[in-house]
Amino acid sequence: MHTLPSLCFLMPLAAVSLQAQPAGDDWPQLLGPERNLTYRGRWSEKSSFASLWTRPIGEGFSAPVVAQGRLLIFHRQNNREIVDSLDPATGKAQWSAAYPTGYRDDFGFSEGPRATPTVDGDLVFTYGAEGTLQCLDLKTGARVWQLDARQAFGVRKEFFGTGSSPLIDGNRLLMNIGGEAGAGIVALDKLTGKTLWKALTHESGYSSPVAATIEGARHALFFTREGLVDADPATGRIRFERRWRARMAASVNAAVPVVVGDEVFISTSYGVGASLWKIQGDKATQVWAGDESISSHYSTPVYKDGYLYGFHGRQEQGQELRCIEWKTGKVKWSVPELRAGTVTLAGTHLFVLRENGELLIAPADPKGFRPSKKLKVSEPVVRAYPALAGGRLFVRTDTALSAWRID
Repeated sequence: MHTLPSLCFLMPLAAVSLQAQPAGDDWPQLLGPERNLTYRGRWSEKSSFASLWTRPIGEGFSAPVVAQGRLLIFHRQNNREIVDSLDPATGKAQWSAAYPTGYRDDFGFSEGPRATPTVDGDLVFTYGAEGTLQCLDLKTGARVWQLDARQAFGVRKEFFGTGSSPLIDGNRLLMNIGGEAGAGIVALDKLTGKTLWKALTHESGYSSPVAATIEGARHALFFTREGLVDADPATGRIRFERRWRARMAASVNAAVPVVVGDEVFISTSYGVGASLWKIQGDKATQVWAGDESISSHYSTPVYKDGYLYGFHGRQEQGQELRCIEWKTGKVKWSVPELRAGTVTLAGTHLFVLRENGELLIAPADPKGFRPSKKLKVSEPVVRAYPALAGGRLFVRTDTALSAWRID
């Protein structure tokens, strides 16, 4: 057990117009507007990067999000989990909302929240490390509702507390929650927190759900600790389950499913690797699978023009940055010695943010990795995903949040 790394970096990633939120310049949830790690705002390879501000924050691996002129950061200070709303341009405080927490990490990693906030309209949804799920008013920070997932659904602590980020689809709040008594995945009314449906008894792991429209039908895709699950988001009816997990107990699934058209990609570590599935109604047919293509320990690969770009291998053993072909899983190139990090797509370029705080920018090119820009944007250790919004890059560590102008 002691060999496990900080798996809860959350996870704490799909690809092509999947979510209900509009794209625009905001970054309102984990992995961006469409939950696919793609920034569609202003940026140019000729842009000059400039540091705007840095401010201290509390513990956690929760990523920053940006919506409607507000930068939200979810963190822990002392014995409180806190949501702070800041001015993205200056870092100045707008409002703060907090509640008490007693979470203790069994492995000595961060005791702050893992899951990233989700903004939908004028509402903010957060999920704390201990299982506190809440809804806040985006403009004021006032609490709309709150529930304890341990009491409501029998949620277990797992290795590093709870860490799956909320997903909003229509009026539903979807959670890969890992509860007991048939509450492995759940849907709540986003306005009240009332349970709409629950299904399965799977543990959650640290992957967050995505939603997509495939052949005219809405699909909610969960990568639970057991494997891939496709549910009807309106009713909770399970279309299919596909087991995809390691045999060893000391393992989790953390990367988010990537959806392109009618196909979904999942990947994990611990000797299991990746697989691509084709969805047809209530069926899923495996296209390819293997541990030699890309084994995603905690960060999700990003899709661009028929290829995936992401980190391969175990975080604590040193990872490789890779490009693989979507249709076959064939490795096109691999760059060793970058350790671990995340990959975000901005236009035609990859923003590779390493754990040591170095940002590498390179064309998303299956022919090779050729960085055109390298700069230090943060002190280590960077494990949360960055946010790209309004011509700015936001980066968090376990002690600080910083902003860079990139347009």
